[in-house]
Amino acid sequence: MELYRNKLSIPFFILSLALLMIGLTFGFIGSVQYLVPDFLKEWISFDKVRPLHVSSVVFWILVTAMGSVITFLQEHIGGSIKYPPLLKAQFWVFAITFLLIIISYFLGIFGGREYWEFHPYFAFPIAFGWLLFIINVFSSIKNFRNQPVYVWMWLTGLVFFLFTYIESNLWQILWFRKEIIHDMTIQWKSYGSLVGSWNMLIYGSSIYLMDKISGNQKYSYSSIAFALYFLGLLNGMFNWGHHIYTLPTHHFVKHIAYIISMTELILIARIIYLWKDSLTTAKMHKHLRSYQFIIAADVWVFITLILAILMSIPALNVYMHGTHVVVAHTMGATIGINTMLLFAYIFDVIKDSTINEKIFKIGYRIIQISLPIFFLSLLSAGIYKGFWQMQEQHLIYGSMLKKLKPAFLLFSSSGFFLVLGFFMIIFIALKSLLFIYSSKNKI
Repeated sequence: MELYRNKLSIPFFILSLALLMIGLTFGFIGSVQYLVPDFLKEWISFDKVRPLHVSSVVFWILVTAMGSVITFLQEHIGGSIKYPPLLKAQFWVFAITFLLIIISYFLGIFGGREYWEFHPYFAFPIAFGWLLFIINVFSSIKNFRNQPVYVWMWLTGLVFFLFTYIESNLWQILWFRKEIIHDMTIQWKSYGSLVGSWNMLIYGSSIYLMDKISGNQKYSYSSIAFALYFLGLLNGMFNWGHHIYTLPTHHFVKHIAYIISMTELILIARIIYLWKDSLTTAKMHKHLRSYQFIIAADVWVFITLILAILMSIPALNVYMHGTHVVVAHTMGATIGINTMLLFAYIFDVIKDSTINEKIFKIGYRIIQISLPIFFLSLLSAGIYKGFWQMQEQHLIYGSMLKKLKPAFLLFSSSGFFLVLGFFMIIFIALKSLLFIYSSKNKI
């Protein structure tokens, strides 16, 4: 039965790893184009490379989050998801839609906005596929009373994502986009809330996995876990405010955003810290690969939290907003936290016994060494640009970019090793997942 349940979610993990490879490849190409603007320009220019990178990475997060929720939900209820055919339909809706979006980028067909730069018509199958996901998850839970916190995080994240995704497409209606401040406020509100919604799915899965590794439900029923849930919900509603400090909008929105910004990261860091200290050596080694990725994520929670708090201070935000400091924060959260946690979930499905230890260790170490260098290169470039843009008399833009060339060189070279390390981990994961999926064991 466990093999059957895993086979339902494994296609999502295989698809997500393929999307991550695409995202990493175009991310590296984009980093080289920072240094050499003509690099591959005749075949694929930066205006195509950027959305190919961003959308593929966002899709990697979403699809892996889906696979994780499906896997852990089935383990939690002790049976198969309610409607397997609906789950297969959901998978193919997303797989075909994401493939068509990537092809459309190559063809130069755009029309959307940040994160969702694809043609607006693609919004319909994405919303439809997510609705199928919601139906299946809600139908699979027979009793909503006395559920652990991770179930409520999954349910809230699912509904919250659909709501905010629809909200992020309201600009297509003339009334919403005809007034620039109104339009920008809704745009950044919806995007901040979208991140909060998939964080609900990811953090919920992390609490489930920590309970699974520790062998009890101490954390999923704890007061601090439910505090994380409610603060995560509050963050999803308001922590986008730092994006609009420079807009002439209502001050109370900015004040609320400033007060609650990144409080959920403090709590998730506390949960991981307490959980880590409670583990025995035997339990740690039983889930060693997942444990390693969770600990790596914990380090980046701390780093990202410090930067996020600094970015939330209005006086500093003026310097940081629109610079590579924001990119550094995004990379720290996306790679350091989300991607590390998502790999922890994938390797929980794979199990340690099926992987090549030597390749894993090399790939993992390359990632952990190159990621801080990658992060610091972006941070240094952003700080320099922040001071540049606030000076009354400053260098012309082209001259400023030349000053940033050493930072971009470090960014690109560390990015190469980061991609190399991740490709080694992805190779191991794909090989193991394909082996499990093609297994002839009886169900």
